[in-house]
Amino acid sequence: MKNPKTAKVSSDELDSEEELSPEVHKKSLEKLKKIDPDFYSFLEENDENLLNFGEDSEDDASGGEEDDEEKLHKPGPLKGDSDESDFEDEDAKPIQGKVNLKLVAQWQAELQSEGKIKLPTLVTVIKAFNAAMLRVTSEDGTTQSEFKVEGSSVFNAVIQMCVLYLPGAIKKYLGMEQSGKDPQKCKHFIKIKGPLVSYLKDLLKLLSGVTSENILTVLLKHLHQMSIYVACFSRISKQSLKKLIMLWSSGEETVRVLAFLCILRITRNQQAALLDLVLKAMYITYVKNSKFVSPSTWPGINFMRRSLVEMFSLDLNASYQHVFLYIRQLAIHLRNAIVVQKVENRQAVYNWQFINSLHLWADLIGATSNKQQLQPLLYPLVMVITNTIKLVPTHQYYPLRFQCAEILINLSKETNTFIPVLPFLVEVLTTYDFNKKHKKVSMKPLDFSCVLRLAKSQLSENGFKDAVIERLYALLLEYTANEAHNIAFPDISLLAVLQIKQFLKTCTVSNYTKKLRQLMEKIEENSKFIERERAKVSFALNDEKMVAAWESNIKAKGTPLCTFFENWFKINNIQKRKKVSKNDEIAGELPMIKRPKIPDTNVLKTNAKQENAGPMVLFPSDSEDETGDFKITEEEDKPKSKEKKLKKKKKNKGKANIKKMEQEEEDVGDKQDIVQDFSVSDW
Repeated sequence: MKNPKTAKVSSDELDSEEELSPEVHKKSLEKLKKIDPDFYSFLEENDENLLNFGEDSEDDASGGEEDDEEKLHKPGPLKGDSDESDFEDEDAKPIQGKVNLKLVAQWQAELQSEGKIKLPTLVTVIKAFNAAMLRVTSEDGTTQSEFKVEGSSVFNAVIQMCVLYLPGAIKKYLGMEQSGKDPQKCKHFIKIKGPLVSYLKDLLKLLSGVTSENILTVLLKHLHQMSIYVACFSRISKQSLKKLIMLWSSGEETVRVLAFLCILRITRNQQAALLDLVLKAMYITYVKNSKFVSPSTWPGINFMRRSLVEMFSLDLNASYQHVFLYIRQLAIHLRNAIVVQKVENRQAVYNWQFINSLHLWADLIGATSNKQQLQPLLYPLVMVITNTIKLVPTHQYYPLRFQCAEILINLSKETNTFIPVLPFLVEVLTTYDFNKKHKKVSMKPLDFSCVLRLAKSQLSENGFKDAVIERLYALLLEYTANEAHNIAFPDISLLAVLQIKQFLKTCTVSNYTKKLRQLMEKIEENSKFIERERAKVSFALNDEKMVAAWESNIKAKGTPLCTFFENWFKINNIQKRKKVSKNDEIAGELPMIKRPKIPDTNVLKTNAKQENAGPMVLFPSDSEDETGDFKITEEEDKPKSKEKKLKKKKKNKGKANIKKMEQEEEDVGDKQDIVQDFSVSDW
């Protein structure tokens, strides 16, 4: 602009712009740049279209006149600061602040400060947590957040900061440090409500994406601290409970416990709205996860059962409706099996889901025996259990019979109610021939704890009779010890004693007769003790208060049978612990006995010597000698002829029905447990 002459020349050249080609135009612009650089810079700032003549001309050739008009009226981007910068395009990405360890340390110090916690600090920390979660959960890697978290160290630092210090800071901000009041009643809750919802949603996402047991443990402890805020939002409560119930039923031991504590805390804070839903969901989950029982799954099933008892005990009035419906459903399955004598209907009852449901309701009624709400359900439950035993009274289902008898014994003990269990136990002694020789020899003893139905091949093993006698002995002793202080004990145990005596006369296996004779002597000793104490009584037997006082006095004083049972129980528990702890260690290294080589002619002499010296076999059988051959003595021959005569006399229609049931069960197959799923609609 300083040289008007050069400006005039350049303007003349520009006037003939339409006649010039793009190449000539570019050359003239380069010449102008050398002649007058100030004017060229002015054109760059104010008229870029003039300098980009070549590009515009190509667009004009292809676009036409309408495109020219649109381009002329399209405003260019604003480069300077303006009031219009407040109205940005909605699609534009927000400015992302990069989070580093120094910034995290600063936030952490603010959360831990002794003074007043500021709302912007909490909001900023929650946004940083959201940015960390977006880094993990976003599929395309782009995050729409004010912050950007990069690197595993920064990610871990943000998560650790929120887990350790955010709950205390929120509590301090709301003024809940000393008073345990509802967060929704706090003055500042409305301000933090939105960020809190966002944080809890992100926390549930993180919880769903983690598989490590250690990390799950940390997050569940954190969720337990945040449970009081989770309960403030019904939608988040239901989402968290759904995830927690899954962890409660299928996680590791520590994870299960922490998940249950979170469920309990959330439900108690919103008991009126959530209790019914939680009870139903937890029971359905319990039934689904109790389908198969093994030594590895027993602890988890027992934990679910105990925790369910805890949940149902929160409100017994609300629980009564659930328990009534579920026991009624069990009774309907049982009725169908009794009325329609088909294998499918019996399978709906004789499975672990049905038995574990009976276990649950017996535990619940026993645990709440001091309260009256659930006690009316005791009688129908006992009737369901006893008729379950009677449904198929065959040898294959002895394990199921023992499971039901154990439930009844515990129920009688906890509720202090007389339940006649002895007939179901003593019936085994009278219906099965324990003198019958086994066809198979098994080194592994049978364990009835995880079995409901025995295969036909197992019935012919040597361990079957041993296991039945052991289980019978334990249950008879436990039940009689439980009733040992009862004023009617001599009358209760009379028929059982007579049937045991009958068994001792007919059974020729010394190990079996030895155990049951010892038990019978203890029962008779206790009966004589009760009769002596009863002879001193001066009150009428129909005086219930005096009878109850007398029984409590006898129980406090102690009875011979109770003393014997306590000693046996301690020894039995020690043996069980040893079996559990050392069973796996010795499984591969069974000891072997080395015997000197003896000619065949001296086998009988050595056998006689070994019999005098004591048994040398590791697992002696009750009806075979050490050489492994079955031997029949004269003493065994004599009772057998009598037994044949007794069997002919005892044949009746009932026995024919039992044989029919056994045949139907054999047709199903030799599976150990028959399992049929309950449909969810049934419950």
